Amino acid sequence: MKALKSKFALLVIALICAPFTASAQCAMCRAALKTSDSQAMAEGVNHGITYLMIFPYLIVVIIGFVAYRIMKNTKTSA
Repeated sequence: MKALKSKFALLVIALICAPFTASAQCAMCRAALKTSDSQAMAEGVNHGITYLMIFPYLIVVIIGFVAYRIMKNTKTSA
């Protein structure tokens, strides 16, 4: 169990230290942004994509935390 905790801590540290840059776009967004000269519009699209990407990961983290708490409570009461 202690090895699992240390691996989890190492994973969390690695994810925190990882760079948070993303510049991927769908083909239609990229084509629309290449035709316009507005850099602010391109940054807005990239920020929107990043914003939409956060929620699936957030849901997985919340479900994992709830499952961890449930397993921990059942283990201590048994």
